Amino acid sequence: MGATLARKIWDLHLVRSMGGDDLLYIDLHLLHEVTTPQAFDGLRAAGRTVRRPDLTLGTEDHNTPTIAVDRAIRDPQAREQSALMRANCREFGIPLHRLGDPGQGIVHVIGPELGLTRPGMTIVCCDSHTTTHGAFGALALGIGTTQVEHVLATQTLPLRWPGTMAVTVNGALPSGVTAKDLVLALIARIGTAGGRGSIIEYRGEAIASLSMEGRMTLCNMSVEAGARAGLIAPDNTTFEFLRSRPGMPQGADWDAEIAFWESLRTDEDAVFDHEIVLDAAGLSPYVSWGTNPGQSVPLHEAVPDPCGIQDQEERAAAERALEYMDLKPGTPMRDIRVDTVFIGSCTNGRIEDLRAAAEVLSGRKVAEDVGLIIVPGSAQVRRQAVVEGLDVVFEEAGADFRAAAGCSLCAALNEDRLGPGQRAASTTNRNYEGRQGKGARTHIVAPAVAAATAVAGRLAAPSDLEGKG
Repeated sequence: MGATLARKIWDLHLVRSMGGDDLLYIDLHLLHEVTTPQAFDGLRAAGRTVRRPDLTLGTEDHNTPTIAVDRAIRDPQAREQSALMRANCREFGIPLHRLGDPGQGIVHVIGPELGLTRPGMTIVCCDSHTTTHGAFGALALGIGTTQVEHVLATQTLPLRWPGTMAVTVNGALPSGVTAKDLVLALIARIGTAGGRGSIIEYRGEAIASLSMEGRMTLCNMSVEAGARAGLIAPDNTTFEFLRSRPGMPQGADWDAEIAFWESLRTDEDAVFDHEIVLDAAGLSPYVSWGTNPGQSVPLHEAVPDPCGIQDQEERAAAERALEYMDLKPGTPMRDIRVDTVFIGSCTNGRIEDLRAAAEVLSGRKVAEDVGLIIVPGSAQVRRQAVVEGLDVVFEEAGADFRAAAGCSLCAALNEDRLGPGQRAASTTNRNYEGRQGKGARTHIVAPAVAAATAVAGRLAAPSDLEGKG
């Protein structure tokens, strides 16, 4: 029997089997300021050092202010976390991209930008959206604080084989439908536990046609379906994205690397534990109505009625979500007005996402009673946006294009947060109660839908907007 891509990468990194667990070698360990202090305290208490600081990288992203690069962090806890991150990285010799550095940004944005994320690697970070890196054919996993200490000390991690799921998307995505819509449609179908414990491999014509940014969006939200990781086999799209990245091999070494990467495919006779098949042609822009990504519907539909849900637990969850979101069943999604629109995050804060927003905003104005915040996923993304003149488009439209990169309103661990009762259309990945601020209500959308919503003042697709101005 053949092997899946996930199994191939797993076996390539197997140090030894230990009963039910396997000890895997880790190629890249990414850190951010929120979840690392306890791990370093553990190292010090045990008298250990960091095994491979050269395979470890830190960045400041969750707590960073985005209004200005030189703005002080106001929240005392956030300020302390950032200070500890700097001190720990300095003490243990770990490279760190501080706010203001050219390479600073959201951890899952800068990894691919800097050429650190490559096919066939094992990558870990104490952040659930580490699954993003699976877009390159890497086995990328979110881990806990105790596991962070283990990786820092040994560059290995004991893991139990999680199982596999294939998600095959046949056909081509219709015009205006993005990877964000695709993943929301998938989670709406299988639920937030539909991929529980599995490594999802995305396959099919629609997946092959996605850009690297789109693939990262898709893999990023795999965890929202309960998956342990998301994977897409590397192909020419992957290779072309990586070719110009820092540190890539040249000449014969590049050819040898490509030959290895091309071997990273699921064998034709491999068997998955589960398989889901979607028809891309039937998809349209999606938007969430509830308090998890699985509570999403096509934009042209209405808020669902919990009475039509057979499962009692699911029905009760829908009723609670509607109460929190202050929505009534049957309300057309396009009738829902918003106070704020956020474009950014490790899901949709890349240059392609900003381009999509700028295309919609060009020649238009943000509605007077709506605030539009656009936060680049990295300092490099912001520089590129300025080179392309996107900053001018945003300014003329009345958007607030932030000066610094970071998680911003997605995590609401800094100054960027909503007030109680405020409603937002957001390109984030998660919308549980209070995610973007205590009492805040979040509708997850794709960047173009977010931009159109900012102009219309209500949930809208670009096709809903008439003309310019």
